[in-house]
Amino acid sequence: MNKKYIDLRSDTVTKPSDEMRKAMFEAEVGDDVSQEDPTVNKLEKLAAEILGKEAAILVPSGTFGNQLALFTHCERGTEVILSEDSHIVQHEAGAASMIASVQLRTVKGKKDYYVWDEIDEKVRKKEDIHYPKTSLIVTQNSLGNGSVMPLDEMMNIKKNAEKYNIPVHIDGARIFNAAAYLKTDVKEIAACGDSIMFCLSKGLGSPIGSMLAGTKEFIDKARKKRKIMGGGMRQAGIIAAPGIIAITKMTKRLEEDHKKAKMLAEEFAKYDIFDINPENIHTNIFYLKFKGDKIKFSEKFFEQLEKNNILVYPPRNGGEIRFVTHLDVSFEDIENIIKLIPEMTAKL
Repeated sequence: MNKKYIDLRSDTVTKPSDEMRKAMFEAEVGDDVSQEDPTVNKLEKLAAEILGKEAAILVPSGTFGNQLALFTHCERGTEVILSEDSHIVQHEAGAASMIASVQLRTVKGKKDYYVWDEIDEKVRKKEDIHYPKTSLIVTQNSLGNGSVMPLDEMMNIKKNAEKYNIPVHIDGARIFNAAAYLKTDVKEIAACGDSIMFCLSKGLGSPIGSMLAGTKEFIDKARKKRKIMGGGMRQAGIIAAPGIIAITKMTKRLEEDHKKAKMLAEEFAKYDIFDINPENIHTNIFYLKFKGDKIKFSEKFFEQLEKNNILVYPPRNGGEIRFVTHLDVSFEDIENIIKLIPEMTAKL
């Protein structure tokens, strides 16, 4: 008999809906390398329209999309400025050095995100025999900890980058979560970048795929670079079909996941052992911290969660435990976790 787990490890663990599975089964397909797959073409057109960009291209994953953006924007040996905490730096296996052959120049922002004044001093403003050229600036929204970067800060980075003719790429893996929190059209966020990547499989329920969008010229160039990277897929309509449902329907329900995360955080905040402020929960992700010397209980609390069939990743960064709500975690699941917190904390 299979156990019933409540899986809060990530919003990448979701299963495709019956509607998505049916769409995959019935998808009209063709050779996408020749741009003859009608379902992929429809998805790419829809994605571009939703983001307010001229064109878009389907790629296998978010990492692929980000690395394709670097590979397309940047000449070899140039420099990319990005946050020290960005996904490209922390979670993409050093791919930028292998694929685009670029140097990453990181900035540690005073807040969860960095601002233009922190970027400005890192920009290579003059030609110098000793320095690489700054070829790209990368922003991210939402951020890895679930918080959201203000739109005016993103706009300011784009405006100042234009003064130096430096393009901006947005890692928008969960850009629709950011738009939901900011209560703005996703086009407003996408306008703060020359290119933007977003995931179909993070929070939107699609089993695979991400999109990279930008100008037609940029995407035409990226299409060949995608082929070089091994991402030229054939009858990819079976991937694109659930992606269409993801961007037309699943983007509209993300506030539910945000509410679930806040519900859980509010309950944790009632216990003296935890250091968490529910007001700082912007989207569907938060990190549960432990107060002072109570950090020693993080491993035991992780074990208690596991014993109660609540899946999270092991503690990291000195005891933090990440929780991610998503469409396969119901409000009832959250209520059941809340009922278990007194028992789990009593056993620490």
